[in-house]
Amino acid sequence: MARNTIKLTNTAVKNAKAKDKEYKLNDGEGLKLRIRPNGSKTWLFDYYKPHTKTRTSIGFGSFPEVTLAAAREKKRIARTQISEDIDPKEFKDDLARKNKIAANNTLEVVASDWFDKKKKTIAETTAKSLWRNFEKHVFPKIGKRPIAKLSAPEVIQTLKALAAKGSLETVDKIAGNLNAVMKYAVNTGLIHANPLSGIRAAFDKPKVKHMPTLEPEELPQLMKTISYASIKLTTRCLIEFQLHCMCRPNEAAGATWSEIDFENKLWLIPDERMKRGKPHTIPLTPQVLEILERMKPISGHCEHIFPSDRQLTKGSNPETVNKALGRMGYKGRLVGHGLRSLASTTLNSLGFDGDVIEAALSHQDENKVRSAYNRSQYLERRRVLMAFWSEHIENAENSKVSSAFNVKQFKVVGE
Repeated sequence: MARNTIKLTNTAVKNAKAKDKEYKLNDGEGLKLRIRPNGSKTWLFDYYKPHTKTRTSIGFGSFPEVTLAAAREKKRIARTQISEDIDPKEFKDDLARKNKIAANNTLEVVASDWFDKKKKTIAETTAKSLWRNFEKHVFPKIGKRPIAKLSAPEVIQTLKALAAKGSLETVDKIAGNLNAVMKYAVNTGLIHANPLSGIRAAFDKPKVKHMPTLEPEELPQLMKTISYASIKLTTRCLIEFQLHCMCRPNEAAGATWSEIDFENKLWLIPDERMKRGKPHTIPLTPQVLEILERMKPISGHCEHIFPSDRQLTKGSNPETVNKALGRMGYKGRLVGHGLRSLASTTLNSLGFDGDVIEAALSHQDENKVRSAYNRSQYLERRRVLMAFWSEHIENAENSKVSSAFNVKQFKVVGE
């Protein structure tokens, strides 16, 4: 005959006194109140594991923090889980582990893990700017938030102040990078979905700002200005090197002697120094080799071709060319990056093969197969392209620029 259990009352639980030895008060269906000699009262639920049928127990918390009614509700949930072949203790432990992982994986922590991998595929200056934006505009407000709890409205609210200042380009970059962090979190199993995928729609699109550059017919005046400018020889050589090679400012400023293959007349830029993490090869013309010869007495003993004035162990600042052009009267009209645009505009206007020009500029081809083909097949055609461009610059310097160039001859020679 089954023994009837007299259920506990709030008064009985409250008035239960400590004894010399631990004892328990039974509320029925496995729920018990354990009273220890020190007077502490904790709720226990005894049950049989669904699969092994071994007896075990799970704690439901302490009284009075967990009331009799709350303990009974916990028991009800546990019994329901058991009926569904779920072990309440294992379920509780799994939930605790998940909560601990979620609490430890804050936005700042996950973003840091993502950035450690991302920075290897982008230029150093880009990486510094990316992380500085996070530190300045994101982490102070939501950096400590568990990434699993981040929501679109919360992040949008965080970026609204920046958008209100008109810094829409920065907002757009941050939103894009936050999306990349969230995708990383999804791919590594930290979250199930990316709640920030549409946050860009909450802000106005930034206006496209083109880098200040010159028209092709202004090249002779630029070369004349450079030749008369009161600037250091290293700076002058850096400007001309960047112009001839059609490279980005940070690529030229960070160029090292070890990257130069004099025998094959090539500049081999490693992947870690390129914008998209892909190595780039630039054919060196006689004019570029002459620039390098001019630099050898100055920096031949250094790692970098164009070393910093203050620290010979480092390359020039990528802003060096911009500042020099500004002092020469080109502020707002031309920046270092604009020298690439000048080359592109000139060569395209003369009818050169656009794909060869794009390859020379190291622009990424979305078609990966064709991109690999272009890098390998266009090198000889690029040699001809770069030779013409250097000669064009030299003629501009001597005021002998002419657009009367046989492009058909270029294509035949380059193919």
